[in-house]
Amino acid sequence: MRRHILIVSGLVVLVAIAIIAWIAWPDTARLDMASVEGQRPEITDPRAQWIPTMNVAKAVGWPDGAKPVAAAGLTVAAYATGLEHPRWLYRLPNGDVLVAESNSPPSEGGGIANKVMGFLMGRAGAGVPSANRITLLRDANGDGVPEVKTVFMTGLNSPSGMALFDGQLYIANTDALVRVPYVEGMTKVTAKPELVVKLSGGGNHWARNVIPAEDGKTLYVSVGSSTNIADNGLAAERYRANILQVWPKEKTYRIYAAGLRNPNGMALEPHSHELWTVVNERDMIGSDLAPDYLTAVEMGDHFGWPWYYWGGYPDRRVEPGNAPLQQYSKRPDYALGPHVAALGLTFAEDAKLGPKFANGAFIGEHGSWNRKPLSGYKVVFVPFGDTGWPVKDAKPIDVLTGFLNKDGEAQGRPVGVIIDKTGALLVADDVGNRVWRVSAQ
Repeated sequence: MRRHILIVSGLVVLVAIAIIAWIAWPDTARLDMASVEGQRPEITDPRAQWIPTMNVAKAVGWPDGAKPVAAAGLTVAAYATGLEHPRWLYRLPNGDVLVAESNSPPSEGGGIANKVMGFLMGRAGAGVPSANRITLLRDANGDGVPEVKTVFMTGLNSPSGMALFDGQLYIANTDALVRVPYVEGMTKVTAKPELVVKLSGGGNHWARNVIPAEDGKTLYVSVGSSTNIADNGLAAERYRANILQVWPKEKTYRIYAAGLRNPNGMALEPHSHELWTVVNERDMIGSDLAPDYLTAVEMGDHFGWPWYYWGGYPDRRVEPGNAPLQQYSKRPDYALGPHVAALGLTFAEDAKLGPKFANGAFIGEHGSWNRKPLSGYKVVFVPFGDTGWPVKDAKPIDVLTGFLNKDGEAQGRPVGVIIDKTGALLVADDVGNRVWRVSAQ
């Protein structure tokens, strides 16, 4: 009898191990990236995972003399080195470039999820403390080599987006929008930041962005969700997964658009002057879902998070459901592929990179941590027409690649992108700790 019990117990253990292994087995993509890009991506059935595929590229940095690979007709060189986790870029009217050197704030609480996330962040090169600093780069003669590199501002809290508006420089900290007076040409801020509005912080998706709205009176502020699919309840997501509209004089705000899991880059399209954003979609439904996207955003839009993705596909993991929302969930305008982690966004209005890159959007794809094979880890360009919309059936064009080495390790990871005063493209690289400059040959 005892032997029989031991055999049965052993079988139970083996079955349990087999079930756990099956649940945790990394999901592999069944579609090529092109099938999940563009205006009509293929949306497969979800493959729910209890444990996410964990396949982040190990951060190793750039060997001496190494650099990314630019598209044909373009060349790339280091614009600034020796930075600490540079994430976001902003060009001032005189051509000076501000670099937000930033990382996520310290994790709150313990638990397995936080430990796993901490391990992944460390492997991906994001485990270092936040410098909480903005550095100024000045290339006065426009030769692509800044002759001034100086600390512009300190004492911030995981800063990201920056915007000059009405003589004030606005900085989007992880938990607040603040501002300081700005005088053209200044190289250091000594004023204490003034609080404009508090922002919801904590949890995942810490980076905030800010840009002036097209009305010349308000600002748009992007705030990502706290969790993947409202895992801690909707109360924890109050004023999250939103783009907010802020009245800076009155220090008030409202929700401009909702259901955007993690909007980051925002920009006004130069022809239509309409707001566009890039958004990171949800995890743990397979390597083919759901596509990150680029989309126009209007007042009152709801893009479905957490209940729906890509214009009404239900995420049945979310309880309670929200059936009435399905018919109102806005479909995004352009898919960038699953898990590419699209963060940076700028339009080519001032770019001088040749006719191929004269009208459209440059997007910094930080790279996947939960897809097999890896996706993202590059800068792409989405061609637009003069109507202010992506060209029909166009796919993203690679602009800057080579961030992964032959062993699949991350030499760098692109984040923020802007056009400098000469028309070159600047790219923040938070693993390579530098800013790259892409120019026409």
